[in-house]
Formats: sequence, C-alpha cells, structure tokens
Amino acid sequence: MRQTVSNNARNGKPARRVLFYSHDTFGLGHLRRSRALAAALMDGDEDASAIILTGSPVAGRFTFPKGVDHIRLPGVTKLADGSYVAQTLGLDIDEVTSLRAGLIRTAIEEYTPDLLIVDKEPTGFRGELLPSLDWLREHGTTKVVLGLRDVLDEPEVLAAEWERKGAVEATETYYDEIWVYGMRDVYDPTKGLPLSQAAHDRMHWTGYLRREAPDETPPAEEPYVLITPGGGGDGAAMVSLVLDAYEQDPDLTPNAKLIYGPFLSGDVRDAFDARVAKLGGRVTALGFDSRIEQLYVGAEGVVCMGGYNTFCEVLSFDKRAVIVPRTVPRLEQWIRASRAEELGLVRMLEETRDGMTPQAMIAAIRNLPHQNKPSQAGADGLLDGLDVVVERGRALMGGGA
Repeated sequence: MRQTVSNNARNGKPARRVLFYSHDTFGLGHLRRSRALAAALMDGDEDASAIILTGSPVAGRFTFPKGVDHIRLPGVTKLADGSYVAQTLGLDIDEVTSLRAGLIRTAIEEYTPDLLIVDKEPTGFRGELLPSLDWLREHGTTKVVLGLRDVLDEPEVLAAEWERKGAVEATETYYDEIWVYGMRDVYDPTKGLPLSQAAHDRMHWTGYLRREAPDETPPAEEPYVLITPGGGGDGAAMVSLVLDAYEQDPDLTPNAKLIYGPFLSGDVRDAFDARVAKLGGRVTALGFDSRIEQLYVGAEGVVCMGGYNTFCEVLSFDKRAVIVPRTVPRLEQWIRASRAEELGLVRMLEETRDGMTPQAMIAAIRNLPHQNKPSQAGADGLLDGLDVVVERGRALMGGGA
C-alpha cells in the first residue's frame, strides 16, 4: 500500500508545491488564469514549484514562468448538440474521461502538492476530479481551493447545472477555501447556489487578477485599436462586424490590429484574411500572440469580447474598451459587460439596445477617445487579486502571508 508523504518534509526541504487543475475543454481562459496565478505564487520563492494540469490544445504555445510546468491532459471537443468527443485519440467520451482521471490522480500522488487549486469546476470535467479528491481526503495533507471567476452564469441556469453535476455537495465536502477572483460589490457568482453558511465563511473575495506587460515592450509606431476575440473560437461574428465597419467607412480611424486567437481558423479565417488584404493596411491581422499584453500597452483602445481574462487586461492596462459579449451558450460575458458598463468601466455593444450593425460598430470605435478610462471609475481598487491569492496560498501552505 502506498505510503503517504508529508508534503513539507520532502528530502528535508520545505519546498512549496502547487498543483493547478484547469479542465480546458474550449478556449484559453482557464489556462491563462492558472498561468497568471502560478506566476504570482512562484514569484520570489526560489524553492517553490507548480504544475498546471490542462486540457488546452494550445498549452504548448505558451511560455511558462520559472518554476512552472504543465501536463497536457487528452483533449476533448464539445459538439453542437452539447455532447463531447475526444479530440484525437479515437476513444469514446467515457474512456477519455477515465484516462484523464487516472492521469490527474497519478500526478497528485507523485507530486504530493501542498496546495491544489481547482479552476471553476468543483468535480472536474464529467466528474473526473472526484477520485483524486476522495484520495486526498483519505491520504493527503494537501489543502484544496476552488477558484471561481467573477461571473459563472445566470443564477437559475447555474443552480441547475451545479445540481446536475453534484457541484454543491463537492464544494461543501472537499474544499478548504473558495476564492472568487472578483469583487462582491461588482457581482456574486454564487448567487442562487444553495451553499451553506460554512461554505460562505470559507469564501475569500480576492479582487481581479492584475496583468503586467513585459519590461521590453516597445512603443507603438502609430495609433491603433486592438481587436481581440480572446481565444477566437466564438469570435467570428465580432471580427466580421469590425471588418464591416472599416470596409464601410474609409475614414474610420485609428487603424486596427486584429488578433484572431488560436481557435479562429480554417475557411473562416481565410475569408477574413482576404477582407483584411483589401483594406490596404488599415487593418492588420495575426493569428495568435501569447504575449498579447504588449499589444494592450500601445493600443488607443480595445474592441473585444467579454471573457474574464480580457476584462482583467482592459482594467490592468487602463484601456478604453468596447465589449461585444457573447450570449450563448452562457450569459456570463453579457452579465460581466453589462455590470461593468453600469460601473462606468467600459462600453458595451448590446444587440437589443444598439444593434449589431456596421453603423453601431463605427460609432463605437469613433467614440472610444471620448470614453473614460477604467481608472476614472475606480478600476485600480478592483485589481488586488494576485496579492490576495499569494497571501492566502502561503497561509494555507504554512508559510504565512
């Protein structure tokens, strides 16, 4: 029978070990959030290390901070009917979930982390995390944290989803703390969930996760608006609308830098590239930039979708922004964008109010210089998330604040 290892007594060294679970069935959000958290927790701690368990198919295209590595879990793809299939292995979904669950448990048993931080899904993808959580309760001394972004979904939909997945019971049973990467007075992602008072007592509101630009960021050669649909998998409509605006208004300025994201590809991207080529340099396009922070720094403003990481970047780099949120399959982005607009942090382009027309996009881009920056609405006071994460993480691992 396997002998339990005391986490803080490995070879006589008190090295801290942090394991991140990021299910990543689609997009970049979970991986990028885990990467930012890992960098903060490793910063200034030479003896610390971290591993990110991720299903993201583009994890290998990112650089990781010193002391941080990743393990790529077999990928899955969500079909139009809501079901999942393995991306490449030819296994059915039960087989690939079982394989992923085994890899997760092996990583936990062999790495013996001091701290496990689970992103968003208390039970993991299709419950794949539950065997490891059960094992930790019986054998480990690992502290377990559930990390939630600021918005999950509309309360009624979220409550039904968590009930179906057994997520409330898992949160009550397995997690030492719950970290919300946002502010209670902006939005409460647990609204509508039947969590106990004990669970609420274990909840810490960290604030949003500040992003930093590389020190060597060069100055912009000319003014530009940054256009980013995040990972790009659901960003085709927004990109098309921006191109419509520049095609229909030859005097629209400033020029635009468009980052498609790694999941906007194939025939759709080829068609966009053809349209970009006809604009004579007024719009330039790249497929993917793992250091998009540099582009934020030089931008006059941003037109983007409403994902969590993008929102953090808008706040961190204090950029005037127009958010075009998706509304399916979740209302998460719409909720975030509408609340941020209420607070004066951004402008939202909303279909029922503004219309998703080229004229609406033209007006929004032209109005960008006249918007307030997020800092003028108090954004700086929202961005303490990484500091609080480091404080809580080290406290849980026995190292103080």
